[in-house]
Amino acid sequence: MTRILNIGGVIVGGDNPPVIIAGPCVIEDEETTLYTAGQLKEACSALGFPLIFKSSYDKANRSSLSSYRGPGIDRGLRVLWEVRNRLKLPLLSDVHSAGEVNAASEVLDMLQIPALLCRQTDLILAASHTGKAVNIKKGQFLAPWDMRNIIEKFTSTGNHNLLITERGTSFGYNNLVVDFRGLPLMRSFGYPVIFDVTHSLQLPGGQGKSSGGQREFAEPLARAAVAVGVDGLFMEVHPDPEKALCDGPNMITLADFKKLLAVLKRVYEALRCSTGFSGTAEAK
Repeated sequence: MTRILNIGGVIVGGDNPPVIIAGPCVIEDEETTLYTAGQLKEACSALGFPLIFKSSYDKANRSSLSSYRGPGIDRGLRVLWEVRNRLKLPLLSDVHSAGEVNAASEVLDMLQIPALLCRQTDLILAASHTGKAVNIKKGQFLAPWDMRNIIEKFTSTGNHNLLITERGTSFGYNNLVVDFRGLPLMRSFGYPVIFDVTHSLQLPGGQGKSSGGQREFAEPLARAAVAVGVDGLFMEVHPDPEKALCDGPNMITLADFKKLLAVLKRVYEALRCSTGFSGTAEAK
C-alpha cells in the first residue's frame, strides 16, 4: 500500500480509487482551458473518479524554437486561478527552474517536475521545500529502480508529499515503450505511482520539428495500467487535438476521454473484486 496524500481535497494513494490528472497539454487561451476543465469535471464526477486539473503555462522542452510554449507563468497562473475559482478543482502545472517554484506554489496544489528534469537536484529541492505535493515524472532514460535516488533527494527536506509518474522509456529513435513491471516495482517504494497514458504514446521528435503520437493505443495502455495497479492516470485531453498547439498527436478528445473512463471504471471494479492483489512488488 502506498502513502496517502491529500492534494487540494483529493485523496491519492492507499486503497483509494485512482485519481485522474487531466487537461490540455498547454494553456492556449482561457476559454478553451475553462471549457475543457468543466467537461473533465463532469465526466469524472459522473463515474466517481477524483480529478486534478493539469495544463502547462510553459513548455520549456519543445522540439523546435518555433513551437508554441504557452502564455508564460504570469498569464498562465491567472488562467489556472480562474479554473480553481470557477470549478473548484485542484491544480497541477510544470515547473522548469528553481526560480519559478515559489510563484507557482502560491497558485498550484501540486507542482510537477518534467521527465527530462527529474535529476535536477536544485529544482527537486526547491519544489520539496515548498511543502506542496510534487509529481516527479520518471525520465525516459531511467530504470524504475533509479527513482529511489530521486525519492531520497526529495524527502531529504522532510516533505513526503510525493508522487512518481511513469511516462515510457526511450526505445531507439523517436519511440517509447512501457515496461509494466516498473509500475508495481516503483509502487513498492511507498509513494503513489501515476501512469501517464498519453505521453507514453508520444513519438519524441517524430515529426521533425514536433513530436508525433499514437493516441489509438490510449485505451489498451490505460486498461493495462489499472489492471496492474496504479494510484492514478495522467491524460492530456483537448476538445480538438488536431488543432492543438502542443502534443496534438498523442492527446485524446473529450469524447474519447469519457468513453475511456467508463472502460476504466469496469476494470477498476473488477480489480477490487479480486483478493490478495495489492499491485506491489519487491524491488531488487
